[in-house]
Amino acid sequence: MPTDLIRWLLESDEPWTRYRTLVDLLDQPEADNEVEAARAAMLAHPQVQTRVAEAAGWPGYALKRHNDARHAIYRLSTLADFGVRAGDPGMAPVIEAVMAHQSPEGAFQIPLNVAKAFGGTGEDMWTWVLCDAPTTLYAMLAMGLGDDDRVRRAVDHLAGLVDDNGYRCVAAPELGKFKGPGRKTDPCPMANVYALKALVQVPELRHGRAAHSAAEMLLWHWEHRSGRKLFLFGIGTRFHKLKVPFVWYDILHVTDVLSQLPIVRTDPRFLEMVDGIVGQADEHGRYTATSMYRAWKGWSFADKKTPSPWLTFLVLRILKRLGPA
Repeated sequence: MPTDLIRWLLESDEPWTRYRTLVDLLDQPEADNEVEAARAAMLAHPQVQTRVAEAAGWPGYALKRHNDARHAIYRLSTLADFGVRAGDPGMAPVIEAVMAHQSPEGAFQIPLNVAKAFGGTGEDMWTWVLCDAPTTLYAMLAMGLGDDDRVRRAVDHLAGLVDDNGYRCVAAPELGKFKGPGRKTDPCPMANVYALKALVQVPELRHGRAAHSAAEMLLWHWEHRSGRKLFLFGIGTRFHKLKVPFVWYDILHVTDVLSQLPIVRTDPRFLEMVDGIVGQADEHGRYTATSMYRAWKGWSFADKKTPSPWLTFLVLRILKRLGPA
């Protein structure tokens, strides 16, 4: 790891960046005094406390579009990205609210409003589709709830939904004829990102069929990026923009998820994606957002003029993962 960049990250005013740098880039144990101090500062930080307080109102309004970065599902997943755990102050009621709505199939539900044009009712209802349920599951796993029976059931359900070409557009039975804007037999790129992000949190599934099928689908899409879109997802200019938090189908999100799978790290297609990110560094090796979610205005990664410590950390973590598996 470049010493000057590490120093810059550790000197940032973002305790979530300092915490994850110590743990993920410098391999310091959680019991280390410096790590504990950084984590305590993260939990006490006003921006994090605000997000935890907002998450306590789970689930908030019904989700209508899956790139709505203001929705509680992405506030929760971003807290998980930072390293917030289920046992941290203020999280217990959030976790119980999430767990209170689990479908008979196993997926965690949120209020959705699916338009009639896509086979829905146009009304708010507790249900799930494959481009939201894995995000909630990821948060539960990342927050340390992998041994909870309800979470295990959700994991088994997700792993069982994979098809030969990855994850297709799948939804709860009560949504009937719901299907996104694509061919029935096509895989959905967004669903594969979300599903793989959850699956790689379970060590024994990283080498399984579901994870490998989802990864291959994403790599195939990159390889054939000049071809037709899948469920309106293409790989063009917008895909290459650096944008966090992880909400949508873009190069940093896809590459971060893929980098967690050992079998992918030497794949030429994956390395091309990494090159597409590294080429956007400034002369100091720092990274600045080239797109932003207004719902996260005030965070360094939602500033297109100044290098972001968190965004830079995310890229360095990908590069570190390229070492020995």
